[in-house]
Amino acid sequence: MPSLLNLFLKYDIKATFYFTEFCKVIGMDFTLDKYIELCETIMKNYEALTVRNYLLKKPNGKVAILRHDVDRKPLNALKMAKIEDNLGITSTYYFRMKEGVFNPNIIKKIAGMGHEIGYHYEVLDKAKGDFKKAIEIFKEELKEFRKICNISTICMHGNPISKWTNKDLWKKYDFREFDIIGEPYLSIDYEKVFYFTDTSRKWNSRFSIKDNINENVNTQIKIKDTDDIIKIINNGQSTQVCILVHPNRWNDNFAEWFIELIWQNAKNMGKAAIKKYKKLI
Repeated sequence: MPSLLNLFLKYDIKATFYFTEFCKVIGMDFTLDKYIELCETIMKNYEALTVRNYLLKKPNGKVAILRHDVDRKPLNALKMAKIEDNLGITSTYYFRMKEGVFNPNIIKKIAGMGHEIGYHYEVLDKAKGDFKKAIEIFKEELKEFRKICNISTICMHGNPISKWTNKDLWKKYDFREFDIIGEPYLSIDYEKVFYFTDTSRKWNSRFSIKDNINENVNTQIKIKDTDDIIKIINNGQSTQVCILVHPNRWNDNFAEWFIELIWQNAKNMGKAAIKKYKKLI
């Protein structure tokens, strides 16, 4: 008689298969199958680069900077890293120093595939705006990351309900003093790099509070879903692009996909209220 674990695994594999096939038929978004389609489109039209390699090479040709902010669900990040590895793509994964996210074993596995690992810092939030305390937290957390792998770039985490913006730390300090070569929000010229982000589980969403770059351009191009991103990439509307994908938003399991949909829509309502409130004060 099969064990309960074997029955569960057998059911989970079947459920994933049927969910994937169902998504193909009705064109559901934010699935791993759709992410594969996005990656294949990028490969046909651009050279895919990590943040580190982009900053070092300073290329002028058609390139796509691939970046992932691992805010939650590091196992989803591992799935994405395997997909990219199978396709011959390398990208950058920024991990938070947070329980349940900072997973040395997963970080090592992703780095072992050739992907770049970066530090997704949120130290001004943790220090409640105290810059001296924040830089000390930064030093300690960076040291922990470097026990696992090389860290060349960092990227701020943007908490929509926090009154601090973590990249403001570098108005007082210089990240280059810590052998860091760049920070995507500060080191990439977005006058020539078009930025796509799935923040809020919508592409270049009006709900985004901290993750806003070249908004005047973004609002001119209406992006409804990932298929629109794929069309834009195929049309070559920009010579260079930066694409931010949060692994926790993309699933091959219906229950996880549905929970993420409901949870993010609820968060978007809260973000809309925050943005409206900020305009009033």
